[in-house]
Amino acid sequence: MSHELERSESTEDRAAAFDAWIRPHLRAMANLAARMTSYDDRDDVVQEALVRAWRKWSTYDASRGEPLPWLLAITADRARRRRRHTPTLELVDAAYEANHADIDLERAIAKLSARQRLAVDLYYFVGLDVAATAAVMGCSTGTVKSTLSDARSRLRTLLGDDS
Repeated sequence: MSHELERSESTEDRAAAFDAWIRPHLRAMANLAARMTSYDDRDDVVQEALVRAWRKWSTYDASRGEPLPWLLAITADRARRRRRHTPTLELVDAAYEANHADIDLERAIAKLSARQRLAVDLYYFVGLDVAATAAVMGCSTGTVKSTLSDARSRLRTLLGDDS
């Protein structure tokens, strides 16, 4: 592994290497966390994901893919745990109140299955390609394509755009 450090290196050196390794992926982690929980919980979810990634860093295998899908899978797991253990309120973010179409879209996305929501969040809101989305979701690219197609179809129905 390219990120492994010799045992003789200090904790500070290892922390600096980890920081450099995860830094390019923080925005995507934060975007996914905000999509899967609330904007207010986003930073806590990312922090929990970073702690988990730090502890599991030695298990990351670069031959299996880029770090981003691995980090987003951890982020998604932490967000699901947070959602399960945190009571939620049905509040609409003030920024969305100005645009009714955004509110409708968010409500429609909330009605998708958990798998469809994750695919939509990763592909459309985090900006991953199909292959990276598949890596995060632990499935084939064909499954992602099918899931996204089903989600788009369901969203068209929910939003009243069956054309």
